[in-house]
Amino acid sequence: MSQYDVIIIGAGPGGYVSAIRCAQLGLKTAVVEGRETLGGTCLNVGCIPSKALLHASHMLHEAEHNFASMGLKGKTPSVDWKQMKAYKDDVIGQNTGGIEFLFKKNKIDWIKGWATIPAAGKVQVDDTTYDTKNIVIASGSVPSSLPGIEVDEKIVVSSTGALELPKVPKKMVVIGAGVIGLELGSVYARLGSDVTVVEYMDAVCPGMDKDVQRSFKRILEKQGLKFIMGAAVQGVDASKTKAKVKYALKKSPDTEEVLDADVVLVATGRKPFTDGLGLDALGIAMTDRGQVATDAHWRTNLAGVYAIGDAIKGPMLAHKAEDEGMAVAEVIAGKHGHVNYGVIPGVVYTAPEVATVGASEDALKAEGRKLKVGKFMFMGNARAKAVHQAEGGFVKLITDAETDRILGAAIIGPAAGDMIHEICVAMEFGASAQDIALTCHAHPTYSEAVREAALACGDGPIHS
Repeated sequence: MSQYDVIIIGAGPGGYVSAIRCAQLGLKTAVVEGRETLGGTCLNVGCIPSKALLHASHMLHEAEHNFASMGLKGKTPSVDWKQMKAYKDDVIGQNTGGIEFLFKKNKIDWIKGWATIPAAGKVQVDDTTYDTKNIVIASGSVPSSLPGIEVDEKIVVSSTGALELPKVPKKMVVIGAGVIGLELGSVYARLGSDVTVVEYMDAVCPGMDKDVQRSFKRILEKQGLKFIMGAAVQGVDASKTKAKVKYALKKSPDTEEVLDADVVLVATGRKPFTDGLGLDALGIAMTDRGQVATDAHWRTNLAGVYAIGDAIKGPMLAHKAEDEGMAVAEVIAGKHGHVNYGVIPGVVYTAPEVATVGASEDALKAEGRKLKVGKFMFMGNARAKAVHQAEGGFVKLITDAETDRILGAAIIGPAAGDMIHEICVAMEFGASAQDIALTCHAHPTYSEAVREAALACGDGPIHS
């Protein structure tokens, strides 16, 4: 008999959630994790610490720009960067410690170290080999870079190094206008850095709704971020204290431009991390993008070996990994695991927040779908006005013109990352815009803007 029913490799959001669900379903479960703490990239050097810094820097922004108008007078707070990082580390500790408590509560074994899979049904950690009926690869991802750019995590940093800078840089260049670049760029811009974002594409957050892209960039520019769009970075020359970023605009590729920086943040996405697992020797199929290939039930081509999260295809989002982690646990336990990939929200945690779900208007039009779009600006929302977060934001609902069924949505505004879930639930139940429009929403709340956008899909909103 196998020592374990399932061994999960990686204790990030996908891995630890899968482990807890496996244990709840009566499976003897272990997790292999080489970090000193549980939670993976997300809790240790990703989602959670970045949100702590976003919150702290937003409070500073409020004190500098909005407190006086609300009658809150006094000296503007100064930045104690060491204490801010300590606050961030405390938030990490609370969350990672919480996962360790949940492992103990659910009788999940934490095998400390880095895993190799020598054969189906076996996981090796250091000199010990463990037998298991099932293996789940939840090894996550690591930051990717560009050819010719060496990340030293001091002057040229990834998102990991950006969380541990010894001081707030005077000048920062961010390569990449995606979620990570804009979030961390916002943090340092609020803290006083001169931040320039260099992006190869012609819009921020490539692939996102075009209305959001345009409004979002304008709002961030008002907050002090500078953008160079349509620019191909050709290299970074770094010394011990400075860096020079060389780039060329796509419209004039033969003309080299140079930006000086104290710190360069390379935020060009992430790539699956499967190093050391021995997948090649096992003959496990991979995609051309370096992802573990799986079927609709997260099974690899090797019996008893599954994969989830950033290691497989799909958006690299913690909540996507969590959903897959629960679903694969159900499959292993002989139940039916399911993930609705059409209803996975995406959020940018800047101020204002940006959230999307479902298909974009452009993608649906490209399919030839007949649409009705309802849009409501936060300038018509009383609560947003009261907290200085009305300018530039909106809720946009995209529905089928014939059935009124909601196909997608985009929100840019206060608490967008929370409000999007009303629309997610509606889409899960196949709701129409009219269903939301006929649902009473408390006043005054930001969520009233969702109802108004739904009304805009019909006879029209009330407050615009």
